[in-house]
Amino acid sequence: MRLCRIRRDRSQLPRFCLPCLRLACFRLACLVVLVASLLKVDVLQLQASDSELPNILFLFADDQRTDTIGAYGNEHIRTPNIDQLANGFNFRNTYCFGSPHGAVCIPSRAMLHTGRSLFRIPNLNMEGCVTMGELLGQNGYETFGTGKWHNQGQSFIRSFQRGKNVMLGGMSDHSKVPIVDLRDDQTFTEQRQGENFSSKLFADAAIEFLGSRDQSKPFFCYVAFTAPHDPRMSPGSYNRMYDPDDMVLPDNFMPQHPFNNGQLTTRDENLGGWPRTREMVQHQTAEYYGLISHMDEQIGRILDALDEDVRKNTIIVFAADHGLGMGSHGLLGKQSLYEHSMKAPLMISGPAISSGSTDALVYLHDLFPTVLGFAGVEVPATANGHSLRPLMDGNEKGWRNSLFTTYGKNMRAVRDERWKLIRYPQIDVTQLFDLQNDPQEKNNLAKDIHYATQVAKMLGKLEVWQNMVGDEQPLVVDQVKPKEIDLTGRARKPDRWQPRWIVDKYFDPQPEEQSDGDAGKGQDSKSKKKRSN
Repeated sequence: MRLCRIRRDRSQLPRFCLPCLRLACFRLACLVVLVASLLKVDVLQLQASDSELPNILFLFADDQRTDTIGAYGNEHIRTPNIDQLANGFNFRNTYCFGSPHGAVCIPSRAMLHTGRSLFRIPNLNMEGCVTMGELLGQNGYETFGTGKWHNQGQSFIRSFQRGKNVMLGGMSDHSKVPIVDLRDDQTFTEQRQGENFSSKLFADAAIEFLGSRDQSKPFFCYVAFTAPHDPRMSPGSYNRMYDPDDMVLPDNFMPQHPFNNGQLTTRDENLGGWPRTREMVQHQTAEYYGLISHMDEQIGRILDALDEDVRKNTIIVFAADHGLGMGSHGLLGKQSLYEHSMKAPLMISGPAISSGSTDALVYLHDLFPTVLGFAGVEVPATANGHSLRPLMDGNEKGWRNSLFTTYGKNMRAVRDERWKLIRYPQIDVTQLFDLQNDPQEKNNLAKDIHYATQVAKMLGKLEVWQNMVGDEQPLVVDQVKPKEIDLTGRARKPDRWQPRWIVDKYFDPQPEEQSDGDAGKGQDSKSKKKRSN
């Protein structure tokens, strides 16, 4: 087609013939389609309103091991609602990156909500860091939070537009939870004591939000349970749901940890006497399972509060901040880098999410870019996590082939598909485990000369990771501390959050002013000495 001539007289505006105008419009339309395809943007998505964005329900457990879910093969625990969520996509090798101290939940949550790894977070209160909830709120979501928030109140206020039954702290007696609400003016109410058991308290708040939310907007509902964190108490029949005699000890149960890792007398470890007895661990496992099953029931109530149409457009994330010892390697807490403590359950279900699982190596803070991706929100350059969406689509090409974990100055670890090395610089101890043949980490191969090359290879990987994440802890120190320790008969005192029946059951006689909480009476507390020593 021949273009018409344009008048050169600058005193007049240029004029085009109709065929030229049509051709120009056609070419412009083609250009728009081409650019959209190159950017992989769905033209229909460009026209979508906020109401068509997926809702996001984030359920977060506290101290839950990966092997405490029925759908994952545990025949001794009842978790029907979590099992239902496991029909979505499961990440079977999910880890907390680590912690600088014993309160592992604080950095775990800070990393989750900022997408930054431990050494890239300026402070664990998340000051100066944009949060997941903050970004979702800025992009059309109605944001709500309830439950545990262990990273100071100001970061909660930035993260959520609404909040109810919020516990600004790390733990409490589950029947006496100190809570606040978030007012409309973005200030907190005076602290009060919750009237229900923790898991029900938080589920009630979530259900109330779901029933009163702004239906013109998508929602982000964050529910952070304090279960199954100790005190290992649960309400009513749940504390008697499991017979201790039926509880199966972990394959890596030990009476004591074989050496002093520097964290053997923390508050968590103090909850049972040394050496650990099978009976004590069985009783605490029964109580731990009761907390999980009660939390599972409350998760079911939240899921039931989603009507069918809303559920069809809601992405549900279930995860925990990390695991727990519960007798494995002679440990009760999470202050170690063994699989039972640093691994966490993670499953995602919802619209267009297929059922499946992956053994790819995943961090909890990978959820930050993943959730933002679901919402169509741009991920900040400060995020260190990677979106899990490629794994959910079956594409593991280019995914990380090793993973690093850290704890204080005491421990560093790296693992790949098969091998795992843990280094204890302060006591000059190295462990090497063949996870393919020894998933319970029972057989340390580091001292076997036949594995010297593998030890050197894994130490090299560990140093690469340290450089990559900004970890300056030397793997060899000048002043090596003794590794030998025997805690047999060590005196213990209960912390202030343990209810009276737990104190009576697991500790030596204490003064009368000790906590008198009585929710969920313990099983056969009269025989406490037998189980605590």
